[in-house]
Amino acid sequence: MTRYVRFSLDRTSPPATREALFGILDGDVVYETPSLGSEQRGAARPLSGVRLLPPSMPSKIVCVGRNYREHAKELGNPVPAEPIIFLKPPSSLIATGDAIVFPSISEHLSYEGELALVIGKRARNVKASDAEQHIIGYTCINDVTARDLQKKDGQWTRGKGFDTFCPAGPWIVPRDEVAFDQLRVRTYVDGALKQDGSVRDMIFPVPFIIEYVTRFLTLEPGDLVATGTPPGVGSLQAGSIVRVEIEGVGAIENPVVTE
Repeated sequence: MTRYVRFSLDRTSPPATREALFGILDGDVVYETPSLGSEQRGAARPLSGVRLLPPSMPSKIVCVGRNYREHAKELGNPVPAEPIIFLKPPSSLIATGDAIVFPSISEHLSYEGELALVIGKRARNVKASDAEQHIIGYTCINDVTARDLQKKDGQWTRGKGFDTFCPAGPWIVPRDEVAFDQLRVRTYVDGALKQDGSVRDMIFPVPFIIEYVTRFLTLEPGDLVATGTPPGVGSLQAGSIVRVEIEGVGAIENPVVTE
């Protein structure tokens, strides 16, 4: 299985200050590449000697809200007639292993495990039938949410936009190497299974999402599109370990810490 990674040789500095390199992970060896998705292999380094970063540095993180019927119902919301789109800032990105910070101004932190699309080619006014050509591959995302602030504000920017609220990774698996209809999104908290949903249960399928989004904004290479979370969302506490796992794609695991 091909795995595109973004990594740093610096394992100790804060995430935002680490110099990023692109690579291909082959077994336990990372081969440096000149760009995201390139097959041109350069210097080889052991995986144990590098720090995996979020697998791309997007200009935007586009998210689809309530894209599973049962998730909409569990929060007491109507099933949407068209996609609910919101953005998370790139500053919310962290990698697997990095800490999710429980903000002091919130009392209710939630996990939302999701499959994310990674854009490989600039996309504007793309037809659903051409959507896959613009997707380089898939990765895992946790759409962490301060649920009380989301409800209080009436819109979602603050509740979903805190630093550390978008764990992503650990790598990108190319689209052509994934049996998409077989994918399941599973989320675990402290080892207990909380979410287990099939991507086949999405209300709005991937091609439709790409067509809908690119009617009003341009997706650039490296941008992430989170496709919604299945039912089973719940609370996180400081000290928890949350894991989002998509078999055939990968898994991200993050501790929750106090601010």
